[in-house]
This record gives sequence, structure tokens and C-alpha cells, in this order.
Amino acid sequence: MKSEEIMEICMRRGFIFPSAEIYGGAAGLWDYGPLGTKMKNSWENLWRKHFLRLDPNFYEISTTNILPKPVFEGSGHLESFNDALAECNSCHSRFRADQLIEEKLRISSEGMNLDEIKKIIKEKNLRCPRCGGDLNVKFFNLMFRLELGAGESVKEAYLRPETAQGAYLAFKRAFNILRNKLPIGLAIIGKSFRNEISPRQGFYRLREFHQAELQIFFDPDKMNEHERFDEIRKKKLRIYSIEDRGKETREVKCEDIDLPKFYLYYMSKIQDFYLEILKLPKEMFRFRELDENERAFYNRIHWDFELNIESLGGYKEMGGIHYRTDHDLSGHQRVSKENLMVNINGKKFIPHVLELSFGIDRNLWALLDLGYEKEEERTVLKLPVNVAPYFCAVFPLMRKEELVKKAKELYNIISSEFSTMYDETGSIGKRYRRQDEIGTPYCITIDYDTLENDTVTLRDRDTMKQERVSIKEIIEILNKKFR
Repeated sequence: MKSEEIMEICMRRGFIFPSAEIYGGAAGLWDYGPLGTKMKNSWENLWRKHFLRLDPNFYEISTTNILPKPVFEGSGHLESFNDALAECNSCHSRFRADQLIEEKLRISSEGMNLDEIKKIIKEKNLRCPRCGGDLNVKFFNLMFRLELGAGESVKEAYLRPETAQGAYLAFKRAFNILRNKLPIGLAIIGKSFRNEISPRQGFYRLREFHQAELQIFFDPDKMNEHERFDEIRKKKLRIYSIEDRGKETREVKCEDIDLPKFYLYYMSKIQDFYLEILKLPKEMFRFRELDENERAFYNRIHWDFELNIESLGGYKEMGGIHYRTDHDLSGHQRVSKENLMVNINGKKFIPHVLELSFGIDRNLWALLDLGYEKEEERTVLKLPVNVAPYFCAVFPLMRKEELVKKAKELYNIISSEFSTMYDETGSIGKRYRRQDEIGTPYCITIDYDTLENDTVTLRDRDTMKQERVSIKEIIEILNKKFR
């Protein structure tokens, strides 16, 4: 299977591997190795560069992973952040009830409440997959509970299940610091934690995971306007609406889509990130509209953005763009008793929120899947050049002193501009194959001609074509290829 082949490369080459591996690991917990960390950092920096430049009033903040219990009373997570848990009365094995229904009955359980799930499990006589015992179905809160302090001063707390709450809690102070202007965007890149009942699909659903989220606070009366809408008016978005279910993805101009202009502008910028920044094939990307049973009750508008991932069985959610109204700030105002209203030119209101939410880990897996190719002579990861762990590698043709010296001199020059690997071990063919397997777009070889005329061989990962270029021009050439 493709997923197993990709995972084998990831673990052998140092992209990702199980946490606490020497103790047998734990489901839903993974570590990033040296290459995976470089790739993740590159993706995050691209995200920052693209989204934080969309408005001069967008900023990145960093907030705590641990939050006290009242925060989640205000957010609603204590009451509603649940999955249906099916527990066997005999062997006490636990399963996600919705996954059980979908796997055994081949029907979607999206939008079913607890009573409906119980009813269908009873009517269809679904039993424990491990021992055949009866199943007891109940709600299970997905947050990790903690205790702050010791003794009589202990207070209940939780690991955050999303980065978003940090932005909502910081809004009042940030708004005052940043000159009381709307819209204001607060971005957080960091870890979130969900005690998934049965984490599956490898790196797609984790218990500890990374998110990149941008919360945009704005005046709801200006939802149908954006000062730069004319720039994207004619741009076509790849959409799969509720009405399109069972049909093909459509490409529709922004001006012809029945959505608010503020929402459409940021949809277009999400599509730009995938198609223009990461340069992914457009047929692999789409927006999918969620119906009222699929989306959270507070999301007035909710479209996921998806990539077609072969190893995961088709289109899978990479993130979502959610119009959350004033649900979050109103909830925190109610529980905290703090006034979270703003006053803009005498108009008092609670700002609404448009959320751009990305799952980083699943996005990285998607890039590995889309880039993976097994050819007759080699295995190659055709990763985007701006995300690959190394942009180029420098080799001496052989481990001869004069070649090694020249290669290291060139490595020192190039590595000051680009992420670069130096390798002098093994035959040149094996070195090319190693770089292909980790996704390095370009390899530069120093040979005896280099010593005579200061030219090197530049090899392209995707085509395997080679060309002679001057060392004097190498930085300029690589800069053009990096764009």
C-alpha cells in the first residue's frame, strides 16, 4: 500500500517516527525527525509569509497550551466537545461509534446525535469487533484533563483542543494595544491536544498535533465587503457545494458565488496558498461545503479545503474556513464577566470571527503523498521546492582531496543562501538516489572539469536532466529555480 511505502521512507530517512518508540510507542503520538522538522518549519514559514501579509493589522501571537476550566465553560468545549464512545461490556475495548457504523454498515453517521447512534447500533445488532460482546454507547469528552497546583489549591485545567481559544482570550488586550482597529487578525501556530478514542490513518488523525490558525475579528455589518475584492472578482475557485454532491468539482468566478465578499476574499487566498505558493496541481484541490448536520452549530458558513490523497482514499480535509459569528467572544464574555464589546466611532458591538484553520501534520502528509513516485530505477519525493527539507545538495564526484576542498568551498557559499546538504559518501549514483528519496530538488556535482573551468553539473530531481553551469552564476540560477 502507498501509505505503508511512504511511512517506511519517513521513518527510515527521518521525517517522522513513533514517539517513545523504544517503549513500543503510543497510538496518535508521533515525533518529527531532522528532515520532518525542516519540512514543517518551511511550511509554517510559507504560511506566515502568505497569510500574515494579507492585512497590515494581522499579527502572530503565542499562547499557552494549558488553560483553566472556566475557559472551556465559556467556549462550550466542556459541554459539547464529545465523540460517541462504544465500549464493549465484556472485554472493555473502546471504539469510536461513528467509525464502527461507517465501517460495518457503509453509511455516513455525520450529524447523528447520541440517541440516533445508539438506536442504529441496537437495530443493526453491531457488536464488539474483538470479542463479539454487547456495546455500551456514551459520550466521551476529547479534552485532556489536568490539575494545576497541589493540595487544597488544586484547580482543574485542560490541554487546549485547538489554538483558537488563545486568540479569543487575547483579543481584548490585543485590540487595545493595536490602536482599536478592525479587522484585526491574530494567528497562532502551535500544538493542540485531543484524546481521540481510536486515532487511525497514521499521521492524519493524532492526539497531539500542530495547527496554524488565523482568527480575523471584524464588524459583522461589513461582512459583504472587502477593500480588495475587485482583485479576486474574476478569480475562479474550485468548489464542491452541497448541491454538487455526487457531481464533479466546479470552477466558478468569485463574483458568481453566493457568499459574502469578506469570506470569498479569504477563500481565494487559501486557494492561492495551495496552487500558487505550493504549486500543487489544481485538480487535487477543492473547497467542500458542509451542511448544517456536518458543521458546528455556531458556524454560519463552513467550507473545508481538501486535497485528493491517494493513501487516505480520496479527498481529505486539510483545514476549514469558518464564519463563527460572535459565538466565541460572547461565550467568554458571559462566563468571564469581562466586557468584550468594542467601540468603533460610537458603535458598540461584539466582533464576529472568520477563522482560517489548517492542520499542519495532515498537510505535510498530503505533500508527501502527492510527491511520492516509485519509478523503475528510483523512488522519488517530488516535494514543492520551497518545502523540501533541502533545496539542493553538493557532491564531490569522488573523495579526492582537491574535489572535496572545492565542493566544501561551494557548499559554504550555497548554504548561506539555501538549505543545502553536503554528501561525499558512496557512488555518485547512490547519492543521487538518496537525495531523490528525501525530495531534494537539485544536486550539484564538482568534478575534474570544475577544477579547470569553474563549472559544475546541476541535476534536476524531477527530470534527472543535467546541465553545466558556471559557479559564478550558480546562486542566480538557484534563485530563479526557487521562486
